Amino acid sequence: MRLLADLHTHTVASGHAYSTVSELAATAAARGLELIALTDHGPGVPDGPHPWYFWNLKVLPSVLDGVRILKGVEANPSPETDNGIDLPDELLRMLDFVAVGLHPLSGFDGGDAEKNTEAMLRVITDPYVDMITHPGNDEFPIDQEAVVAAAVEHGVILELNAHSFDPTSSRHASNGREREFAQAAFDAGALIAINSDAHFHLHVGRFDGALTVAEELGLSVERVVNRDAESVLTHLLGRRERPRLDAGGEW
Repeated sequence: MRLLADLHTHTVASGHAYSTVSELAATAAARGLELIALTDHGPGVPDGPHPWYFWNLKVLPSVLDGVRILKGVEANPSPETDNGIDLPDELLRMLDFVAVGLHPLSGFDGGDAEKNTEAMLRVITDPYVDMITHPGNDEFPIDQEAVVAAAVEHGVILELNAHSFDPTSSRHASNGREREFAQAAFDAGALIAINSDAHFHLHVGRFDGALTVAEELGLSVERVVNRDAESVLTHLLGRRERPRLDAGGEW
């Protein structure tokens, strides 16, 4: 299986990643990728960028080095906001792509499956949310059946996260749960994306561990949203308008 888009990448703005937008794009181009999504962490993660960072993403190229650049976020559930996310809907609406995932030190470290599930179900119903990241993260237990069913109902992508299968990942020791989630998503007919979760530019488009799991599950490339730029854009534009998609022009 060859995938030509990566919907989960981080720049130095995330605070614990190590590459620039230009470096991510250059590596993506060198590897033949057609599209990447910039998904820096939302402000709910320690050292995450200020909301102004996401508001100003419009200045970035929409196409760089021949690679379509989606300006997005990996936001966090939040018990303290009107929409249950650490960025307001008014800002999420402007972004090309919105992913949400549970992360350490963002208010959900208690291991409370009921609380985590309630937060994720609320997020999935938000009309601006496109994807749930690493839903099988064992550090944050959730009701798998309920989350998968909600994702199917609302057309939200569930991620098979390649970094979870990398020995350098904090999730590597418990990635069996990630595999279980992928199986449940596959069986339920959910939308699935296989992404790198790159925090360094040389990891962009590196899907190896997740591709192995996908092959074991019998997941065909036709079932994967990020098979190429066209499949990604067709899906996203079918859900809602992306008002700034082409605002940055081609560089």
